[in-house]
Amino acid sequence: MKKKTFAVIGLGKFGYAVAETLAKAGYEVLAVDGDNERIQAIAPYASYPLCADVTEPGVMESLDFSNVDVAVIGISDHMEASIIATLYAKEAGVSYVLVKANGVLHGHILKKIGADEVIFPEYNTGVRVAKNFISGRFKDFFELSDEVSMVEMHVPASWVGKSLIELDLRGRYGINVIAIKEGENVTIEMNPSEPLRSGQTLGIVGKNEILSRLSESNYQD
Repeated sequence: MKKKTFAVIGLGKFGYAVAETLAKAGYEVLAVDGDNERIQAIAPYASYPLCADVTEPGVMESLDFSNVDVAVIGISDHMEASIIATLYAKEAGVSYVLVKANGVLHGHILKKIGADEVIFPEYNTGVRVAKNFISGRFKDFFELSDEVSMVEMHVPASWVGKSLIELDLRGRYGINVIAIKEGENVTIEMNPSEPLRSGQTLGIVGKNEILSRLSESNYQD
């Protein structure tokens, strides 16, 4: 299967991190920014680094988006450039365009002109930090939807020495263990008959309301 090709426009901290991570993972990345220093920094990684100001007439039209599957627009501090890049990417036939916004109005405009996904990195990070604070016994908290999340939690003392079959977490709590981490080793093909050990971390998926109750419980039942 052919790997997706990405275009990342705007190489601030957000865009650079996206471009570098994708490139290091072996994906083709077209990286565009008006700052030559940023382009020089991403050049060792990106397949097609290009120094260009997308607000200049003809610049977006000169970019070849014919083979781009996903465009990431990270220039939220310049609304005009963000809108221009989003419009062109959609008009060029890019199937999925993700755009970083700097506020609700900006995000609303981006959705109106066709952005497939609008994100607010600082806001989203703040929400995640807050949820980690209020998630009680959970080590980490990843919201997968409005109703479902994935969490990491240490194996409670009352679960140590018991297997997943004995605990029957799906039946008792309606949650699913999808991974067990011990040190640097992560196992996704668990032996349900093997007793859990102190120091292990469980990756669990479940409905938010159930996870909330689980976080507040004593695990003694």
